[in-house]
Amino acid sequence: MRGRTLALAALCIAALAATTPAAAGDFTAHLAGRNEVPPVDTRAQGQVKVSFDDAGTTGAFRLITANIQNVTQAHIHCGPPGANGPVVLFLFGFVTGGVNVNGILAQGTFTGSNIIPRAPSAVCPGGVGDLAGLIAQVQAGNAYVNVHTVQNPGGEVRGQLQPAE
Repeated sequence: MRGRTLALAALCIAALAATTPAAAGDFTAHLAGRNEVPPVDTRAQGQVKVSFDDAGTTGAFRLITANIQNVTQAHIHCGPPGANGPVVLFLFGFVTGGVNVNGILAQGTFTGSNIIPRAPSAVCPGGVGDLAGLIAQVQAGNAYVNVHTVQNPGGEVRGQLQPAE
């Protein structure tokens, strides 16, 4: 009898886990020129925190930069370390001449309507079609934040999103 009770409890837990969305969580990245592809020699750096609600319907971010000039835009890209991938979410810009910010460059919230859909590719397996797709890429370690400048339009500082500790 005890064995059946334990088996039934395990089955109930497994069913609950299968029907309950995984908590999306908090992710951070330190942004540096050495993380760019190819690497950029710069004193600039940044820090970003991205959080998703447990229902996976909204996200929030805060992007801080230092020692950087002429920032034109910032995004979340789909892609692994060492490869450039497509933009899937704008965090800042586009500002033609750029801005100089030592501190909070951008912060805000986003939903699925802000996602730029991307088809599956070698650097973005499974693609990103909606917010759930972005969350999956971030959780898999396959998303990074990139800050672009006038002098480095491909990106001056970059960091791979990782679970916050």
